[in-house]
Amino acid sequence: MSLPPLVEPATELTIDEVRRYSRHLIIPDVGVTGQKRLKNAKVLCVGAGGLGSPALMYLAAAGVGTLGVIDFDTVDESNLQRQVIHGQSDIGRSKAESAAASVREINPYVNVVIHNAALDNENVFDIFGQYDLIVDGTDNFATRYLVNDACVLLGKPYVWGSIYRFDGQAAVFWAEHGPCYRCLYPEPPPPGMVPSCAEGGVLGVLCASIGSIQVTEAIKVLTGIGEPLVGGLIVYDALEMAYRKIKVRKDPNCAVCGESPTVTELIDYDDFCGAVSEDASAAVVGSTITVNDLNEWLKAEKPIHLVDVREPAEYEIVKIPGSVLVPKGEIISGQALASLPQERQIVLYCKTGARSAEALAAVKAAGFRDAVHVHGGVAAWVREIDPSLPAY
Repeated sequence: MSLPPLVEPATELTIDEVRRYSRHLIIPDVGVTGQKRLKNAKVLCVGAGGLGSPALMYLAAAGVGTLGVIDFDTVDESNLQRQVIHGQSDIGRSKAESAAASVREINPYVNVVIHNAALDNENVFDIFGQYDLIVDGTDNFATRYLVNDACVLLGKPYVWGSIYRFDGQAAVFWAEHGPCYRCLYPEPPPPGMVPSCAEGGVLGVLCASIGSIQVTEAIKVLTGIGEPLVGGLIVYDALEMAYRKIKVRKDPNCAVCGESPTVTELIDYDDFCGAVSEDASAAVVGSTITVNDLNEWLKAEKPIHLVDVREPAEYEIVKIPGSVLVPKGEIISGQALASLPQERQIVLYCKTGARSAEALAAVKAAGFRDAVHVHGGVAAWVREIDPSLPAY
């Protein structure tokens, strides 16, 4: 559907701005008035990572007058494969500050506002209230539901994107004119069901594909041109080079934007989404060891069976010496349980500990009562025991 412009136009464009944005100005649908609207717009990008990088760069290049960036993380070398707003010299630097520096270099006429903090229930209303439009580039379900609920309660539109391996999705959620994120996904997936990019990987250039769609939609909403993806979902398969547009209808029974909403204030989103299942949370109590414990066990040649529950591609990158690979899925399904030895203590590990906790619950349920998992996983092993091994 066509929608009215979100923001009023600025008073004028300077001569320098006319020169810079001339390729926009000669597009009849944008023109001087559309560019003035962009100049007057205030857009917040949640996250300066894979999606936030192209989004911030193209929003800046397009001439959005005020760009906010919120991110509490620092730049890691593994980010550089896809988070193109950061460079080698930015490793260890605040992502928000690194992104802001790049934005200023792209367009000195943009006012950049840095929010070097984690978005949470305490600050979301205050931060979102400063902007016309939110661009969501987060990579975890708890923050996605927080962004959605806050935008619905504040009456603000936001552009959402998601990426994983070779697949991406994008949509515009605006409860005033169509569905919200909860209309599409009323409940988060079970804990551990959907791997994060850190666990499953992502094709770096996919970030540009989805991030550019997000910016396109942001420009359309801000200036009132075209038909924004309100009530629509774009699904992109990079391997097949296929785009699908799926209609998303507003759910009259939606918990937050429906006719009789049950969510009228922010909730505990970590609890709502859950990092691990209840079974896993129960299983790890009294059955968790540190990497230092494991190192001592290995030195003492304690009779253990060390199992890596990650995927084969991860195991190929780095492994704890003496471990065998049994992917979590094979344990959860019961397929691999018969291969586990009864006479030795089972020790499970993954990258950071979440997947091994889920596997531990299944192993204990199968009768391996003395099984344990390693807190922090192979990431902690590399960090604390053997820094010569590669991290990912």
